[in-house]
Amino acid sequence: MSTKAGEGQVTPERVESPATHRHRWILHVDLDQFQVSVERQRAPELVGIPVIVGGTGDPQAPRTVVTCASYEARDVGIRAGMPLRAVHRKLPDAVYLPTDHETYDIASDEVMTVLRGLGHPVEVWGWDEAYVGADVDDPHALAATIIRRIRDETGLTCAVGISDNKQRAKMATNFAKQQPPGADRVDILTADSWLPRMGDRPCRDLWSVGPKTAQKLTAMDVHTVAELIATPRDTLVERFGNHQGTWLYVLARGGGDSTITEAPHVARSHSKVQTFPTDVTDVEELHRRASDLAADVLALVRAEGRVVSHVAVTVRTSTFFTRTKSRKLPTPTTHLTDIEPSVHTLLDRFELDRPVRLLGVRLDLVLDD
Repeated sequence: MSTKAGEGQVTPERVESPATHRHRWILHVDLDQFQVSVERQRAPELVGIPVIVGGTGDPQAPRTVVTCASYEARDVGIRAGMPLRAVHRKLPDAVYLPTDHETYDIASDEVMTVLRGLGHPVEVWGWDEAYVGADVDDPHALAATIIRRIRDETGLTCAVGISDNKQRAKMATNFAKQQPPGADRVDILTADSWLPRMGDRPCRDLWSVGPKTAQKLTAMDVHTVAELIATPRDTLVERFGNHQGTWLYVLARGGGDSTITEAPHVARSHSKVQTFPTDVTDVEELHRRASDLAADVLALVRAEGRVVSHVAVTVRTSTFFTRTKSRKLPTPTTHLTDIEPSVHTLLDRFELDRPVRLLGVRLDLVLDD
């Protein structure tokens, strides 16, 4: 635990180096349509209709792309990375929402906390996926526990792929996600089952094989995983270079990284959001709610022995327009009297002429060097 260095000041904890270990089983946990699922928790009326998350939520904004699409949108060909303008032409009646980093950070942290609470090393790979290393006799039972605990404690759903390395575990997750809702969305892919299940699949289905690499393989008359396995390593190295050519040779055979790097979890910020049951129009009430949120978040910061460096306020209106404003504090602090005025100053910078659906406060923390 940190020790006090002076009145109102705390020395942050020293971050230790990540620990890397090999494990008997690697479980890949992948959350379902993560951003959309989080949005539907806040607005249940969005369930069952096409939802697109990306940018500011304006489908006409230039140079913005889809971050996440609901399964209803994916059923008509919408995918992450597609330009929002093109998506809107194809699906004009979908609900378009802005990317809400603060809220997704909170939801993701809750899921990762559940995973860490199971007592196995966890390597986080983003908001919606992580690897768990386990030396257990029944990895399928552990996967079922992961799915149940995440659902019960966060309300989110996921699929789990199991193997003895990360790349094969991720491929197993793709098979698990093909199971219908309510089914056992767990899959195990081993060295013995790799070729029977993957041999006839296109090379594009391999983890990390993008469209450009797939096109180059097609030009070589290599279309399937089995055909890639039959391609000599020297041929792949000659076409793709030593690094990528060797990787394709290993990847086609189901090889990959079997280590879990468990970096100590140190939060960069803490935040809290409140979605109002009825939209709020009273500015004074918004300020009161902001004060309450700031006090709640600061209590968590103090419990960890951390120090606040920046303050941010997020407002979402009834039209789902979301904006975040932030500012750096004059001096890092743990005092509410130093933090609360900045919260109110930021809130006053918003044009609060529309009903407010959601209000959030984030406190960014001093990080140890």
